[in-house]
Amino acid sequence: MKDYPVPEALLFDLDGTLYRGNEPVPGADRLIAGLQSRGMLCLYVTNNSTRTPAEVAEHLHEMGIPATEEMIVTSALAAAEYARANYPGADTYAIGEKGLKEALQSAGMRLLPELSSSERAALVVQGLDRKLEYDQIATAVTHLLNGAAFVQTNPDRLLPIDGGFLPGAGTIGASLQAATGIEPVVIGKPSRILMEYSLKLAGVPTERSWVIGDNPYTDLAAARNVGCPSILVLTGLCTKANWEEHCAAAGVSPDAVCEGPQQLQELLDEVLS
Repeated sequence: MKDYPVPEALLFDLDGTLYRGNEPVPGADRLIAGLQSRGMLCLYVTNNSTRTPAEVAEHLHEMGIPATEEMIVTSALAAAEYARANYPGADTYAIGEKGLKEALQSAGMRLLPELSSSERAALVVQGLDRKLEYDQIATAVTHLLNGAAFVQTNPDRLLPIDGGFLPGAGTIGASLQAATGIEPVVIGKPSRILMEYSLKLAGVPTERSWVIGDNPYTDLAAARNVGCPSILVLTGLCTKANWEEHCAAAGVSPDAVCEGPQQLQELLDEVLS
């Protein structure tokens, strides 16, 4: 690591970093348990907007990775906070699943019906919906063309699943942009918005908040955009053979590269001792 202050918070990505699909990365459970026993603040920062914090925490528990609901920071939560701050109480048309809709309602937004409505939305918030219907796209397009603001939870075009990929939230957003010509405000990584929300929750300065992730284009780019140190782990997108190529393409330079949880534990033990 470069000459950074000792970290007070670690902001972990999830899929590809601590688990892959429904399988934990070997050693992730021991890593997190050890950090928590030392009193280190760990937050899980994810672009996934489909699940509630409680559901994410339960998923981690099922894989033996310690987590509480308070440790989970999703793009849905950050999108809801952005909506509350900029469009308080607005009539909102949401494309998304339970995690996004519950977050928006908790933030005081009034959700309009999923399909065609005579009511006019002031805001369209779009995340991933794996049961998306054409009429939802048509309704969102109508609201946007009628002047609604456009917020997108995250730009990920692909969603990793066991053995492959599915179209992600960014794919849905691309169809809305193609139809309307309107660019959304993007909340999730690599945007600053999710990271700034996470740092606010952590209450820790940027230089003492280390970002740990497997994806240079999202995790490391987000760290760069807010000035946090970053650690690349070779447990997801990148391998020993291609991580430098990916980082160059993303325009980022990690402060450290670790093969997996064991090497990351050794690095943190050295820094924290």
